[in-house]
Amino acid sequence: MAKQQKKAIEARHYNVIVAPVITEKSTMLSEHNAVVFKVTGDATKPAIKEAVEALFDVSVTKVNTMVVKGKVKRWKGKPYRRSDVKKAVVTLAEGQSIDVTTGI
Repeated sequence: MAKQQKKAIEARHYNVIVAPVITEKSTMLSEHNAVVFKVTGDATKPAIKEAVEALFDVSVTKVNTMVVKGKVKRWKGKPYRRSDVKKAVVTLAEGQSIDVTTGI
């Protein structure tokens, strides 16, 4: 029997996930098989699930999304607004994990 070749990862999956979110709260979520990613603003839950499964070779059970509104800050006395950021909390199947400290 021939070896099964790994499926080619499509470029659109790299466009969905921007970066992992590494904070104290997201590290505590990793104890419960959850990983937090910063995603593009127009990403849908099925697209996020498909991208995580393709890029990290894990099975995803649940995806929760949230939009963090940008703050109004000041620079040299003039106000400006930070961009809104969309985050996704991805829950993995039991016994699976993703090491976000290494690259893809």
